[in-house]
Amino acid sequence: MNNNTILLTGGGTAGHVSLNQAIIPELINKGYDIHYIGSYDGIEKSLINDNFPSLPYHAISNGKLRRYFSFKNFSDPFKVLYGTMQALNVLRKVKPSLVFSKGGFVSVPVVLAAKLSHIPVVIHESDLTPGLANKIAGSFAEHIFTVFEETVNYLPMEKASAIGAIIRPDLFNGSEKVAEQLTGFDANKETIIVMGGSQGATKINNAIKENLEALTKDYQVIHLCGKGNLDLTLQGTSNYIAFEYVTDELPHLLKIANYVISRAGSNSIFEFLELKKPMLLIPLSIHASRGDQVLNANFFKKMGYAIVLEEENLTANTFIQSVTELVQNKEEIMDKQFTAKSSKTPMQFTELLLTYKK
Repeated sequence: MNNNTILLTGGGTAGHVSLNQAIIPELINKGYDIHYIGSYDGIEKSLINDNFPSLPYHAISNGKLRRYFSFKNFSDPFKVLYGTMQALNVLRKVKPSLVFSKGGFVSVPVVLAAKLSHIPVVIHESDLTPGLANKIAGSFAEHIFTVFEETVNYLPMEKASAIGAIIRPDLFNGSEKVAEQLTGFDANKETIIVMGGSQGATKINNAIKENLEALTKDYQVIHLCGKGNLDLTLQGTSNYIAFEYVTDELPHLLKIANYVISRAGSNSIFEFLELKKPMLLIPLSIHASRGDQVLNANFFKKMGYAIVLEEENLTANTFIQSVTELVQNKEEIMDKQFTAKSSKTPMQFTELLLTYKK
């Protein structure tokens, strides 16, 4: 057992990697050697390798866990078993004193291997209800941290606790001047930022295009359309700029944004809440996900933090109507947002996480 080594896992979507990205620098600053286990070709591989090129990344096999019938349900358990064996080999070589899992299917073999190796596991669940991977992995974890207090009711309560959202401090360091340089916009004019998450948002992108003339008449629009979705025919449109994907630029773009239109991944919406940005949330439908974003969005609607438009009801007309509703209710939404509970920083979460180290 190497007390100076900690292993992280999580993948499948950017939301299953972002917290890991936030705490890696904190752990490195404390003198820990960090290793990462992810899939061969998931988004986590590029996010970790691109942002932390010197950090050892170990790829393993993983199978998707499904609640519905599929012939792959017969083959994927063998992938999970093989991935567990691969993870065991990594753990034996690396000998970490702690495994931290952010969830996603790739984390299940890692958590199983850690349990077999008698290495403590800590899990973080950011959605209102836990995903299937975390439900399974939670049985083998030392502790499960949640964002929502309600989530604890779905988990073994004796080892689960709600700690609120973990927000990256750099989001508060945005510069209006840098944003103006990036966009060519005027920071004093009302601006909408639109984003669809790492899984893309074709319907949102289409709604923006269909309403672009009306939107740009009254607002500046920053459109994060997703990789491969840049529409070159819209380049040069007044009061409109599109990016496929941003990383370091995001704090600056959010700085000048008066409104956010987004999917309803837990990490992102809590960041917008902390920044006090009125939101129009268009969650992934239950046909495209397990329904976690719908629950997240409806919770924010119930609390008064956001306006919600279900994807099934998304048309050019309902979209512009929802934007109008968002603008009209801006002050009321921000008043509610200011009453929200405070979040934790990655540094505070790291201190909490390390208490479980062996």
